[in-house]
Amino acid sequence: MGAPENEQPELRQNLPWSKQEFEQQLRAKGSRYHIHHPFHVAMNSGKLNREQVQGWVYNRFYYQISIPIKDAAIMANTPDRDVRREWIKRITDHDGLKGEEGGIEAWLRLGEAVGLKRADITSLKFVLPGVRFAVDAYVNFARRTTWQEAVCSSLTELFAPEIHKARLASWPEVYPWIDKSGYDYFRKRLSEARRDVEHGLRISLDYFKTREQQERALDILQFKLDVLWCMLDAMQINYVTPAEVMAWSKES
Repeated sequence: MGAPENEQPELRQNLPWSKQEFEQQLRAKGSRYHIHHPFHVAMNSGKLNREQVQGWVYNRFYYQISIPIKDAAIMANTPDRDVRREWIKRITDHDGLKGEEGGIEAWLRLGEAVGLKRADITSLKFVLPGVRFAVDAYVNFARRTTWQEAVCSSLTELFAPEIHKARLASWPEVYPWIDKSGYDYFRKRLSEARRDVEHGLRISLDYFKTREQQERALDILQFKLDVLWCMLDAMQINYVTPAEVMAWSKES
């Protein structure tokens, strides 16, 4: 005898998504990516002044130097040699190799291009508490959770090429005072992010198999999206006046 008809919808709700459906659910999270945050929308539209752009570059540096630390934690937690062989590329992408510039050095050059002093950037003395708290929460998550869940948290890179393209398209026009040598980081990450997404997505689609696991994966990705959003919240509170926020709202 089959299950009563009124129980079938509930049964279907508990069935795992296919890999294609699961990937669609992950990609749908892009609507919450920080490219849609009011601060970022204003930045890409050319509405920020020099000090506000500098504040974003300065605080974002704390995130940049934390990425390879997060990736090292993932490597330390996985017994899979093949995963480590692939994942280590992410560390060298940011830390660089002898004679080869990495993402951290490229970000420092972006800082100089917007008028910041390298020594001030690396000192971290002006990093906002909210930014520091959000980034540290992300690193601690990667250290303490399973390596597969930490990999899943990196899937915000699904949406990263879009954000790099937007900056490369708009910044030279709306911020002509920024030296164009500072855009190397964004260009470099276009290809690196696509490669990283392919690897991280493959791991996540293979590992999160039950519906409960898949929904857990969506929660993890949302956590990482919240980290990036909170960073911009802190910057908007500290660098943007209420009058500017009101003006942005009227224009949108």
